[in-house]
Order: sequence, then C-alpha cells, then structure tokens
Amino acid sequence: METYTNATNKKTSIFIIIGVLIIIFLIIGSSSMFKVVHPGERAVIFRKFTTGLDKEHIYPPGFYIVAPWNDFYIYNVKEQSKEETMDILDKNGLSINVDVTVRFNPIYNKIGYLHEKFGKNYVDVLVIPEVRSSVRTIMGKYIAEEIYSTKRTEVEREIVRETSKILKDNYIDLKALLIRSIKLPERIRQAIDTKLQQEQEALAYKFRLEKEKAEAERKRIEAEGIARANDIINKSLTDKLLRMKGIDATIKLSNSQNSKIVVVGGKNGLPLILNSQ
Repeated sequence: METYTNATNKKTSIFIIIGVLIIIFLIIGSSSMFKVVHPGERAVIFRKFTTGLDKEHIYPPGFYIVAPWNDFYIYNVKEQSKEETMDILDKNGLSINVDVTVRFNPIYNKIGYLHEKFGKNYVDVLVIPEVRSSVRTIMGKYIAEEIYSTKRTEVEREIVRETSKILKDNYIDLKALLIRSIKLPERIRQAIDTKLQQEQEALAYKFRLEKEKAEAERKRIEAEGIARANDIINKSLTDKLLRMKGIDATIKLSNSQNSKIVVVGGKNGLPLILNSQ
C-alpha cells in the first residue's frame, strides 16, 4: 500500500512539474507566440525550418498564434509622411536649399516582396534615397527662377512622375510629393522678386491700356450708330411727312374731351391748337 502511495505521489509530482514547465513556457513564449495585427497593418511569416518567407500569404488584421521558432513581421500599410531638407544645384550650378514632403504607403498585398527585397527599414533604404535622387535630377534641369516661381508646379509633377514609377516597381505607392519651401541666396531671391514685380506691373499697365482702348472703341461705335440713326431720321422728315403727322395729331386732339380751339391754316400750313382756358 505504501509503495502504491509513493508511486502515485511520484506521478502527481511529475505532472505538477510538467504543468509548471508548460505554464512557464507559455509565459515566456507568449510574446513570440501570440500576435495581434491591428487595423492599418498587414503581416507576413518566415518559417525558418520549413518553407521560408511566405510572400503570397498576407495576414490581415486579427489575432494569431505563431510557433515561437517562426518570425512574424508586421507592417504599417497606412499612408505615411516624411519630410526632407536637401541642397541641390540648379541648371546653372546655383545652390538651392529645398524642403520637400513625401506621402506614401506600402502596397499591402506586396509586403512579402517588399520585405524580401528591402526589409522593414525600406523607408530609409528605398523611399528617401529615391526621393532625393529624383529631386536632384529633375530640379537640375531648371534654373533657380523657374523652380522658385514660374515652373514650381511643373517641377513637382515631373518629380512625382519620376519617383512614382521607381517606387511602384518596388511595391510602394507614392501619394504625393510637395515642395514646402525653396531657399535661394538672398541676392538671387531679391533679383527674382524685383523682376517678378516689374513683370506684374507691366501686365497691369498693358491691361489698363487694352481696357481703355476697348472703351474708346465702344464709344466710337456708339457715336457712329447715333449719327447714322440721326441721318436716317433727318432724311425721312420731309415737309409732306411733317404736315401729315401734324394733321393726324390735330385730328386726335380734336376728338379729345379737353376744351380747346383748333385754328386751321397756322404756321407752315399746320393747324394751331389753342387752349380755351
């Protein structure tokens, strides 16, 4: 009986030890086994002892249990923004300081390929270097005045077009690239500002001249129209027509209820109308 009891206690102790070890293992391994992918994130898995990096299977938001010997990489696929300041040379070799903002996000169903090629440090390894390269290349085609004023939007569009293609080929979707500020040497900036001001004043003066010229033309046309109308009226007012109009008016007045005296044979043969009151 005592032997049976000892054996039972020994088995119980073994089970307790195993249970404790399992609990300890779960506590230690919970951080590597239990994974949560939040909204705006995607994940890929690397099975080091079997199939390696699974580039095709992308894990959407949710809770996952992952074997502790596998690596689970979670990527932020929401739109991100980075600001960069750089010195570039324009077409004439003038140094310009430029601040740009780039907005982008990983193509979420391609993060396996992104991870294989660049890893989680893809922003510093891929995005920023490509943006810097495109900005320097494109702005180097223009002179400082064009970048500063007249062709700023055109420069932005060309940089976006160039950078977008390169990043998309590497599983990054470029949303926008904005030139926040352009800093030129003070003497160059003042010269450009003065030139732009003079151009605006010249355009305003030209507009005033064109407006005054248009107004003068309008008045000339109006005067010619009035003169032609008066000429037509004068040519149509013959003595016979005036007498006929006078007679018609006299007849209408004579039929009126108002008290009057109509004298036939007045000045120029027209009737005279005298008020009897």
